[in-house]
This record gives sequence, C-alpha cells and structure tokens, in this order.
Amino acid sequence: MGTETPMVKVEHLYKEFDTETKVLKDINLTVNKNEVIAILGPSGTGKSTLLRCLNYLTVPTKGIIEIGGLRVDAEKHTKKEVIELRKHSSMVFQGYNLFKNKTALENVMEALIQVQKKPKAEAEKISLDLLKRVGMLERKDFYPSKLSGGQQQRVGIARALAVNPNVLLFDEPTSALDPELVGEVLNTIKSLAEEGTTMLLVTHEIGFAREVATRVLFMDGGRIAADGTPEEIIDHPENERVRQFLNFIKK
Repeated sequence: MGTETPMVKVEHLYKEFDTETKVLKDINLTVNKNEVIAILGPSGTGKSTLLRCLNYLTVPTKGIIEIGGLRVDAEKHTKKEVIELRKHSSMVFQGYNLFKNKTALENVMEALIQVQKKPKAEAEKISLDLLKRVGMLERKDFYPSKLSGGQQQRVGIARALAVNPNVLLFDEPTSALDPELVGEVLNTIKSLAEEGTTMLLVTHEIGFAREVATRVLFMDGGRIAADGTPEEIIDHPENERVRQFLNFIKK
C-alpha cells in the first residue's frame, strides 16, 4: 500500500449513550482502497454502531472520522461537514428500507435526482445499469411488495451504489432474509468485492467472511480485539476470545 491515502480513517472513536453505556471505546481503524473488511463479534459489541458512526447516522461522542479525504471531528463538527461526509459512503441496512410507493427503478433513481440533482434521463440510465449489475433489471418496474426479501436487498445495494460512494457499509445485510434467499445477496456482494469495491461488512456469515474479506476485525466489548487476514482471524485465531466466539458459532 505504501504511501496510499486511506479511504477511511478512524482515530480514537468513542460512543457513549450515557455514562453507563459505553458502546465504542477508542476505535482506531484504517481502510485502504479496494479492501473488504468483515466485522465479526458477539451481539452488543458495537459493530453496527461503528458503521452508523462512520456516516453520522449515530453521532460519535468523540474521535475523528475521515472518508475520502474529508475529516470530521465529533467534538466540533458542523452540519455542513456531516452532509459532505455522508456523500462519501453508502449504507445497506438489514431491513432494505426501500420506498414502498416506488418501483425498483424509482428507488435507485431517487438519490440521483434528489441529492445529486441529475437529470431524470441520466439518473434512469445509471439506475438501469446498476439494476443490471445486481441482477434485478427484469424486476425494474416491480414495487417492493412484489419482490422477495433477497430481491429487495439487491435493489438496496443498487441504490447504495448509485451515489458512487468511496466506501459501502453493510450492516448484516442477510440477517432479515429467509435462509434460501441469503445466497443471492451474498453473491451480489461477492461480485462487488471482485470489482474492487471498498467495503465494511458487519456479518455473522463466517464462511462468507473467510471467502470475500481481505481483512477481518473481531470486536468485543466496544473495542477491536483482533485485526488480521481471514486466515489469521478465522482459520488460526490466536486470540482466546475469538476462538470462543467461533466455537460457539460453529455449534
């Protein structure tokens, strides 16, 4: 990587919901371009909160977040800085969050027209290309109620890609899906990884993390307890806490 500028840099990030509830404790993280980072760990360890802090859906208590060269200090940020920061990342949620009254195509076009102010014809062309990329072109005129969970999530991924973010954030994108629909979403994410998309992925799909991630973070108690390659963290974990977690998951 050498002197390459990080795509994402997190410095001394903390999140406290009150004096008793310290969710993130001194998180430091650098993500380089084209890296795919899987975040593993037990429930309640701050994985989703970390993702939400990156685009200020959850406002950190303190710390610095830098994405695409834009630095925002949690203790002295402006609304304008947060709006700019959000332009550099896109989030794919557990629950799809599609507009129920819009077709698949209209859902993808929305941000292009409303946020990026693109002409409708251009927004439509970009959106059709993205729906094709996630295997949803033939469903472009379907409303969410007529799509399976897996199809809705793939439209959600296309929508996240529409704003051309520096980094894609996935918050357990398959956890709300029926088991037989998980594969189609994971295959879509895998193809994005192969294209070199920079991603942070909170997941409980250990096999998928091993296959797709270039790096794996293990979070425990609001901290990054382990950080390494899939081989180091999943196949040959030295950290006792990681071993306990993986053994529990495999049962």
